[in-house]
Amino acid sequence: MNPTTPPSPIRVSIVGAGVAGLTAAYDLAQTGDYTIQIFEGGDQVGGLAAGFKGRLEWEWPLEKFYHHLFTNDDAIINLTREIGAESRLLFHRPTTVMHYQGADYPFDSPTRLLRFPHLSLVEKVRMGAVIAYLKYHPRPPWRAYDKILADQWLERWMGKRGYHMLWRPMLEGKFGHHYQDVNLAWFWARVYKRTPRLGYYEGGFQTFVDMLAAKVRGLGVVVETDSPVQRIDPLPGGGFQLHVEGRSPIHADLVLTTVSPGLMGRMVPALPEDYASQLHQLKSMGAVVMTIALDRPLTQDTYWINVPKAEGLPFLALVEHTNMIDPSHYAGDHLLYLGDYLDPSHRYFEMSQEELLAEFLPALNRFNPDFRPDWVTGAWLHRARYAQPVPVTGYETMIPAVRTPLGGLYFASMSQVYPWDRGTNYAVEMGRRVAQLIKTDGVQSQRA
Repeated sequence: MNPTTPPSPIRVSIVGAGVAGLTAAYDLAQTGDYTIQIFEGGDQVGGLAAGFKGRLEWEWPLEKFYHHLFTNDDAIINLTREIGAESRLLFHRPTTVMHYQGADYPFDSPTRLLRFPHLSLVEKVRMGAVIAYLKYHPRPPWRAYDKILADQWLERWMGKRGYHMLWRPMLEGKFGHHYQDVNLAWFWARVYKRTPRLGYYEGGFQTFVDMLAAKVRGLGVVVETDSPVQRIDPLPGGGFQLHVEGRSPIHADLVLTTVSPGLMGRMVPALPEDYASQLHQLKSMGAVVMTIALDRPLTQDTYWINVPKAEGLPFLALVEHTNMIDPSHYAGDHLLYLGDYLDPSHRYFEMSQEELLAEFLPALNRFNPDFRPDWVTGAWLHRARYAQPVPVTGYETMIPAVRTPLGGLYFASMSQVYPWDRGTNYAVEMGRRVAQLIKTDGVQSQRA
């Protein structure tokens, strides 16, 4: 070979066109050192942030699973700025409340917490002090929290009555029977990151995803939807062979997968046993979300209602999206999400939309006594069996490495963004992190 001949670009295959996969492709493609293909099993890009148009008349698509940003979600805000979408991101200050014994109580400020009538002043001050300690600790010791059970610690320091009244039911709702195993680092991260102002894109999160995908394609990346990868095999001479449904085998020098841990284990049968067992030991919850269109608002100006499991309602959260975003963008529909995190074996994953609607609708009278089923003008059901990792004590040591033991194969999922919770901000962080690893590994290989 002529020493002046430039090296051939490295062939990279990315499995999954969610936010992490698109972000990694965006960073890698700018170097000019890679030819990149993204294979997405679904019919659109975006992953769990993807939107849908329930009616042709809607101006904007709506997320299948409710989404917003916090003002400190720096990773996705910076990427939004980079791709020229900054003007599309607007911040709002909607009302969020806790539902307790048939009434809604805002808890988004110390003053509002003090007005909660079901706890004594001492109990409220104690609860507020714990939340303030977790949120404003100057040097958050989250790694120590990784070894502490949230349930036991919160009960001890918040006080049994206040904790059992409000916070334990929320943990139970989020993690089901796993709630007693969840570590304090996860709870700390939720409190530490939360802000009263919430960000949302004009045109929905699909606008951000589509703009990112357009930038990626403009850099020469091939993005293929309806292309599920069934198996990935390492090749004896290096590189990998991807078996994509309906396609001849694809050869790649490097592969990044952004699928769930369970699917990763099944997709790459050649993974060493130790790494595969790490994938399989990770627990996760699924999500069931029913989006309902009404001909009028259900609540007055309330965006998010947390519903403790102890209330006996069939969902964990009621999010009235059009109390934050004007319903004019959805042809006048008033849209609300009824969502729950559940074990993937839960009966909700097998029930039809009609069956779930019949189960959910009677509960809406709890939030508006005047509600009648004839207010409903549409409903759409979305489910994902992998939606929320369960961070048990010692989770930090359980996380599979992004660099797998098979050289050139990388794995990036929401189960690895710990201690942070899953979300688009951390999908961006993960995508950028793995892209940097790939570039660093390439430089080290050239030096070797």
